[in-house]
Amino acid sequence: MTDLTPGTWTLDAAHTSAAFTVRHAGISKARGQFPDTEGTLTVGEGGKDLAFSVSLKTATINTSNEDRDNHLRSADFFDVENFPEITFVSTKVEGDTLVGDLTIRDVTKPVELEFSYEGAATDPFGVYRAGFTGETTISRKEFGLTWNAALEAGGVLVSDEVKILIEAEFTAPAAA
Repeated sequence: MTDLTPGTWTLDAAHTSAAFTVRHAGISKARGQFPDTEGTLTVGEGGKDLAFSVSLKTATINTSNEDRDNHLRSADFFDVENFPEITFVSTKVEGDTLVGDLTIRDVTKPVELEFSYEGAATDPFGVYRAGFTGETTISRKEFGLTWNAALEAGGVLVSDEVKILIEAEFTAPAAA
């Protein structure tokens, strides 16, 4: 990552995906994303000492189902009126692992993401960009997301395990 300019990079929300997958009724998967994201990447000299800080706006959750989205915005899940953001702040990068603190509903837990640097390039408009991918799995119950419904055949409607995939693009700091 020596090709990264030192300084504070800005998350490009238009080219970033903060997505999740959760098992539904034990037979399929429901997918969603948070399209309204903000964040920064701080890069030290020589592309070292990376630090990420990201905020996802909970009210923008989109699962392509309006009724489900409204339920997820309610107090049963994200309670967007009281908890408008999900945040992640990195604490260290160890090889292919990004370690940091994830906060959902004011509950903060350490998480590890399998992490990769996808490269950097200058776009046709002269903007220098860098891409990163991170994946992890969390227990939603650990963050206070406990709503569920029992199924007649056994099991529950929504699994505890949530897979998260982040594909982020950052733009380089403006030249001084």
